Amino acid sequence: MTGLKSFFRLRHIGSSITAGTSVENEIAQDLRLSLDRDEIHPYFQPQVSLQTGTLIGFEVLARWHHPLRGVILPSAFIAVAEDQNLIGRLTRSILCNAFTAISSIPGSLRLAVNLSSSQLRDPAFPEELLRIADVHGFALQRLTIELTESALLEKPELALSIAVDLKRLGVRLALDDFGTGFSSLTSLQTLPFDELKVDQSFVRSMLLRRECRKIVAAVVGLGRTLNLVTVGEGIENYEQADMLLCLGCELGQGFLYGEAVPGMELATTIESLEIPALANRQMPFEESNVSISLEALPSQRLAQFNAIYDGAPVGLCFLDCNLRYVNINRRLAEMNGIPVRSHLGRTVAEVVPHIFSEAQPYLLRTLQGEVISGVELKKPDPSACGEWRTILTSYQPARDEAGEVVGVSIAVIDITERKRSDQALQESEDHYRNMVDLNPHIPWTMSPNGENTEISPRWEELTGFSPERTNHLGWLTGVIPADLELTTHVVEDCLRSGARIDLEYRVLSSNGLCHWMRSRGAPLRNAAGDIMRWYGSVEQVDDRKKAEEDLRASEARLQAVIDAIPIGIVIAVAPTGCIVSRNPEAEKILEQTIHFSAISDYSERVSYSRNGRRLETADFPLARAIQQGLTTEPFTVFYDPGRGEEKWISLTGAPICDKEGKITGAVATIQELTCDPRSGTLGSA
Repeated sequence: MTGLKSFFRLRHIGSSITAGTSVENEIAQDLRLSLDRDEIHPYFQPQVSLQTGTLIGFEVLARWHHPLRGVILPSAFIAVAEDQNLIGRLTRSILCNAFTAISSIPGSLRLAVNLSSSQLRDPAFPEELLRIADVHGFALQRLTIELTESALLEKPELALSIAVDLKRLGVRLALDDFGTGFSSLTSLQTLPFDELKVDQSFVRSMLLRRECRKIVAAVVGLGRTLNLVTVGEGIENYEQADMLLCLGCELGQGFLYGEAVPGMELATTIESLEIPALANRQMPFEESNVSISLEALPSQRLAQFNAIYDGAPVGLCFLDCNLRYVNINRRLAEMNGIPVRSHLGRTVAEVVPHIFSEAQPYLLRTLQGEVISGVELKKPDPSACGEWRTILTSYQPARDEAGEVVGVSIAVIDITERKRSDQALQESEDHYRNMVDLNPHIPWTMSPNGENTEISPRWEELTGFSPERTNHLGWLTGVIPADLELTTHVVEDCLRSGARIDLEYRVLSSNGLCHWMRSRGAPLRNAAGDIMRWYGSVEQVDDRKKAEEDLRASEARLQAVIDAIPIGIVIAVAPTGCIVSRNPEAEKILEQTIHFSAISDYSERVSYSRNGRRLETADFPLARAIQQGLTTEPFTVFYDPGRGEEKWISLTGAPICDKEGKITGAVATIQELTCDPRSGTLGSA
């Protein structure tokens, strides 16, 4: 196959076409027309995780459904597309249709497509790819571009530049059909690949030919060494999939998981695809045919085990039956403060006598075949004189082929910092509880669904409710019936929306007294935004509620007095001058309902008695009292109530100050005059 083998791989279905000059000429003529008619469609072949059986994405394959010839193989038109400079248009069509199809599928399934060798020489391709993805709403982090070895041979410097540009866009790169060419190692060394694909010719033959099995093992091993994801192509049965998994291959594709399907069948394919996890299947091979270290050399296996042993985050060692060190990793040697070589061949009693007396009983029991874990021991800190460290030890007997115990395997974890953290946490919790007990507020916690899980003991002191009655939803039983429905509604609404809780309700304590309570709380969320717990506090607000009731009663009495006065009264607040109170007499004189608005709303209706000039807002006694703190003596003005005739009214104003002398508002009086003040005889209505 050519450089577009994977991208345009086509399984021939229906009528076949024999390649020849006449057919190629006809294809060349039809190809441009077929692109106009959108006759070449993307098909999607599943790619799965061999370990879990999880569907991770699809490889995009192309099929040309010719109206007369049926299905045409890509090998019959790809070269023609490149010769006719149509390969870019063909690729755009496939990408657009593929992005559209996969974008309608929920989740983050990936797409893998193969890049033409000519496009790997086009510096504008990465920018064009970005534009296509933006138009169709496809995240390029979900795309893998597959490159064949032949596509990398010509102009390797340009290929590297384009590959780097693709990586900057978030695209993953895969080397396809590895091992079938002669430049693979150079390509792996030069280009920033993420995946390595094992060619299907090796996969299909590895059960029959040991040489193919060796090649697959070497390719997978090379990929894992270079930290590349390995993908096995052409898997047709579970035996092949099992062997790939044993060799360490991570992903697979082939007819075992289904043939390629058109975009319209993607949703159905995803829903119906059932792939058992190979890790849970019983391997069908005999041990002589395959093992977990199938083609590895003894030196390779030893290097692998040593890497695991020394790279373990815990201390490890092996003792023989005489409790002498046979092997030990660097981590445990560092814990003991002694080099690895100083351990080998010596007994535990000789190397670490300070802990041998504690460990000896467990070592002897393990030599009798007992498995022991979770033993805490104290040992001197080799890096700090006089300090001690805490270690957690486990003991496992090692047996030979006959089942005889031949030694002890020991795992050691230094838990000193964890123990210190536990102690500090306990001290912090004690301090917190002491602080809570002294706090006038009563802290509480709730689960995400609203069940009370903890509350300060002061709640019981105040209400007489025991912790058993308060926990879970029991606290609601103390709310008086008149407040229960509203309280429950507010809490449920906050639990649904995640809004902060702030509500007041009355609680009937066990001694028969009714208390006003105010409860406030907020949710604690995790990184995903889910509510993990609610934290808050409740406080008794009887004094505040009593003060509010007294204030309302006082305001009512004051309003009654104002309403009874036969002179119009208007009260405004500073600094806005908005009217906040008035009596009926004021509305009667002004012949309108006085809204809670600014003084300026009434300036157009009032004029001076002497010259008829409209009264400015700043001239109102109420405004002068607020802005200048002046008390205004009565003065007479014209007032137009809006019924065709004016009347005479008398206005006064005085500021209202707080204890510090700050102006907080003003009060004005309004009095209607019964005669023209210019006549010299005045009276009030």
